[in-house]
Amino acid sequence: MSHVPVLLRECLEGLDINPDGVYVDGTLGRGGHAGEIASRLSSGRLIAIDRDADAIKGASGPLSEYGDRISYVKGNFRDISGILDGLGIDLADGMLFDFGVSSPQLDEIERGFSYMNNASLDMRMDRQDELTAYDLVNSWPEDKLRGIFFSLGEERYSALITRAIVRRRADKPIETTFELNEVIVSAIPAAARREAQHPSKRCFQALRIAVNDELGAIREMLYNAPNRLRAGGRLCVISFHSLEDRLVKTAFTSLSKGCVCPKDFPVCVCSNKPEVKIITRKPVYPGEQELAENPRSASAKMRVLEKI
Repeated sequence: MSHVPVLLRECLEGLDINPDGVYVDGTLGRGGHAGEIASRLSSGRLIAIDRDADAIKGASGPLSEYGDRISYVKGNFRDISGILDGLGIDLADGMLFDFGVSSPQLDEIERGFSYMNNASLDMRMDRQDELTAYDLVNSWPEDKLRGIFFSLGEERYSALITRAIVRRRADKPIETTFELNEVIVSAIPAAARREAQHPSKRCFQALRIAVNDELGAIREMLYNAPNRLRAGGRLCVISFHSLEDRLVKTAFTSLSKGCVCPKDFPVCVCSNKPEVKIITRKPVYPGEQELAENPRSASAKMRVLEKI
């Protein structure tokens, strides 16, 4: 398989794979991580999950050499407990979640993820979902739309951009990625158009996150997945921007803390015990060689915890 996944060596070290264990790849994508995990299993089993049916179809062919060592599930990793229950699995030995958007999704023009190609405003990772980027852009109230650009895209010109969108959609719906890109570019100051980052990048990111409720799914997974790890099992999470990493860091810290008594209490009275221990006190970043070979990995961070 020619695709080299992000932080591959670090992920395999973090998972500390038992050849007879049960593992979960909650974001199958192209199957790069999954193939490497499966190749290290003997009697073990890998549960490969993706919300995109096209991803499962595309990855299952190259991964066919691993036979029934891999079970494929079309689903959302926020439902990890239900997925494992459905497979009759109580506890897993390790789980990996890579929050990066799959390259095939970005590269498929008709999916509407990119401002670089003209397509319908879609952005659904699961094509069976109802909500699309078109719905958000053309139907959401101005304050709500401005809020997602500001909070999910960290767009400093969110008010100007949203005002321009509302004016344009009053005449006719904004139907394509190029139409939205035109509105965004025309709305921001001329100096901002000359910055290194594309003017539409933050707004398109915000729309994608909102359409797929990515942060909501991450929150649910982070507080459910550790409960489905056996003692000594590892949870590895790869994030790509500060919003994701903040959720991961907060959840890991909370789970590893145990005691919830006020700081001024002289002794613990809550008797809460830590559920996990954090393996990576600081996030793990790609090395120089990986950065040179795969520039898309530049913003990747990995954190690992272990179930006590």
